[in-house]
Amino acid sequence: MNTIKRIFFSVILSVLLVGCNPSNDRQIPTPELSFEETFQLQLIEAEPGSVIEVPAGTHNFSRSLSLDVPGVTIRGAGMNQSILSFSNQMQGAEGLLVTANDFVIEDLAIENTIGDALKINESTNVTIRRVRTEWTNGPDSENGAYGIYPVQSRNVLIEGSVAIGAADAGIYVGQSSQIIVRNSRAEYNVAGIEIENSTFADVYENVATNNTGGILVFDLPNLEVQGGQSTRVFNNEIYRNNTKNFAPEGATVGNVPPGTGLLILANDNIEVFDNQFWDNGNVNVMIYSYTLGGRTVDDPNYDPFPEQIYIHDNDFRGGGTAPRHRLLLAWHEIAQVNTPNIVWGGLVADGNSSSKIVCLGQNPSVSFLNLKGGIDPEDVSFDPTPHKCTLPRLAPIELDSPGDD
Repeated sequence: MNTIKRIFFSVILSVLLVGCNPSNDRQIPTPELSFEETFQLQLIEAEPGSVIEVPAGTHNFSRSLSLDVPGVTIRGAGMNQSILSFSNQMQGAEGLLVTANDFVIEDLAIENTIGDALKINESTNVTIRRVRTEWTNGPDSENGAYGIYPVQSRNVLIEGSVAIGAADAGIYVGQSSQIIVRNSRAEYNVAGIEIENSTFADVYENVATNNTGGILVFDLPNLEVQGGQSTRVFNNEIYRNNTKNFAPEGATVGNVPPGTGLLILANDNIEVFDNQFWDNGNVNVMIYSYTLGGRTVDDPNYDPFPEQIYIHDNDFRGGGTAPRHRLLLAWHEIAQVNTPNIVWGGLVADGNSSSKIVCLGQNPSVSFLNLKGGIDPEDVSFDPTPHKCTLPRLAPIELDSPGDD
């Protein structure tokens, strides 16, 4: 496919660039290519080991870009200096689509795409460093769904990056394995940072603020890759994620209540520690089954219940002043108190003990609420004693990616 594209583009360039008048042998001036044309040509003609430079300035694009050559680096002069702008995009579903291994992108911005900003699909060894994706008009359901978006990939490093304004998730890694998201900022997205249907992820030293939900760790049915597990969320600042949900109608993330700090859904072996949570109006941390509230599952291979969730040594300040989850609202109307810092939905798979579903350490002092399945808003528990336990600490993620330096 790449060879066909090169031949086609070369023919077009030959028509544009080469010509003579047989009648008087006059030289026809060579038309000057735009940066959009030369940049796409560099992507098409790239070889393994190529470094494609993006100079400082705002560079306008009217159609999607794509790369399918392994071992390529795209490098700008800085995330606020080298800007790929798609404000006038007329064609394509993404800003940049990459389907290649050993890919590095760094020090640039991708703005105002029709769809996803940076999508990386079925790739191994992906490094995204100091990249900004943004929709500059602020939260809007017409914005693209995803900012930084690796999916079905392995050995993924996202660091020092910024995602703003995505109508689904700002930084999203889905159906992937061996993942690090660190030292990044997600703001004014529906979901700030989302790890979905993925395994072995470290999410640390990030800032998630002013999103609808700060950090999401999900496992959803009816996807090709399932069984999300083994994610560590630590040393993050997760605060004031109170932005109104602006996801398009029908999007799964449209169910995330505004004011949610960390949401763990149907995932296993999750460790949450040394984070700072504050002023998330709905709830600072919530853990629940996909079936909470009566939702049904039509995927026989899907496990909807979270298990082995270990939450310890976090700092909580404020939050819970404006419950928005449907079951929390029903409880709050009766209780008339702020949402406790950690809420568990309370549903357990048949035959399982609740004591190891959520562990809060040997001396849990954090405020806690067990909704007991949400059947009766008066029949809840605030007692953390059944969750006085520890679980084995998860191992740090080590990537094979050459970009993990």
